[in-house]
Amino acid sequence: MVVCVCNALRETDVRKATRNGASCPTSAYANLGCRPKCGQCFPFAREVIAAERATA
Repeated sequence: MVVCVCNALRETDVRKATRNGASCPTSAYANLGCRPKCGQCFPFAREVIAAERATA
């Protein structure tokens, strides 16, 4: 599923960034080599990060 349309980031990308140490959307995006733009994706990105951290 697409998390961020602006940066074309998928849920799997955000999960991978979380496994690499990202703890928030901004750090996840930095880990993936981009920056947040409009911010509409932050709530869903936070959910994905929380879910991935819960299973770690």
